[in-house]
Amino acid sequence: MYSDTTRTLQDLGDGLFAWVQGDGSWGWSNSGLITGADGSSLMVDTLFTGRLTQDMLDAYRRATPAANTIDTLVNTHSNGDHTFGNHLVGDARIIGSQACAEEMEERPASHFKAAVQNPEAHGAFGQFLYETMGVRFDFSDAEHVPPTETFTGSRTLEVDGRRVELTELGPAHTRGDIIVHVPDARTVFTGDILFSGGHPIIWAGPIGNWIAACDHIMGLDVDIVVPGHGPVGDKKAVQDLRAYLVSVDEQARACHAAGLGWEEAAWQVGYDAFDSWLDRERVVANVANVYREVSKGAIDPSVEDIMTQMLRYRRGAECAHDGPCGCHGSA
Repeated sequence: MYSDTTRTLQDLGDGLFAWVQGDGSWGWSNSGLITGADGSSLMVDTLFTGRLTQDMLDAYRRATPAANTIDTLVNTHSNGDHTFGNHLVGDARIIGSQACAEEMEERPASHFKAAVQNPEAHGAFGQFLYETMGVRFDFSDAEHVPPTETFTGSRTLEVDGRRVELTELGPAHTRGDIIVHVPDARTVFTGDILFSGGHPIIWAGPIGNWIAACDHIMGLDVDIVVPGHGPVGDKKAVQDLRAYLVSVDEQARACHAAGLGWEEAAWQVGYDAFDSWLDRERVVANVANVYREVSKGAIDPSVEDIMTQMLRYRRGAECAHDGPCGCHGSA
């Protein structure tokens, strides 16, 4: 099932590795490994299924003996493509933000399994999940294993004496986003605070918090940036994502001021410089988030509403606005 997607181990140097999956589209997330000379290890995130996580662990173990036993796993956030393989780390301590742990209880692996097996019974959520991920991933070996240790704000760990800094930057993509910074290696693992080459999706927000999270990463002394989705890069990818978020925010606010509904606005926002980015249907959720904020909750699209509109995008629907909207800004 997964043979048509390139999955690559990248040696980042200084005992750090990244596991990069495909183009970073729906479900194809990245992971990281931080090792010490004494054989200790810290892994950043698991993957969407047991099979994918096991393949990654096997690759890590071929690369370094330190991966034979994972001492610590850090989940950057709650989404299943970063957590559904947690059960394969044995007795490792699993660390995440408190908000991450709470979100994992709200939509565990069993929920995904049920939706994939019977999409019609789960409305637009089931249909969207099936069309974007259910046809591609086998969730039969996904499990619900939440963090065993949680924190809020920040926490510092050590791997063979080297400092690893966990910083909570959510709510942004999700309520409990954190990043993993390794100062001596000038490297940061961002989780889904960074989508590189693809539209991000705001499940939590507000969008201003995500822009501030980008600013935080830009202020770090790092050369290597490992995104949650997409290729390993540097701060340029963070700059690009920040520009995207600012553009979506400005355009969505202009559409709201012009009197457009959020569904109409979603067809007008996020073009120009971002035409080549993957998964443009995610603009729907991002515009809905801005409208919710600007209207102070008076406009509050449900998950079902958002999924319904994202399905229209994926199925090739045309703009819902009948005439020129006058709100499409330049990116």
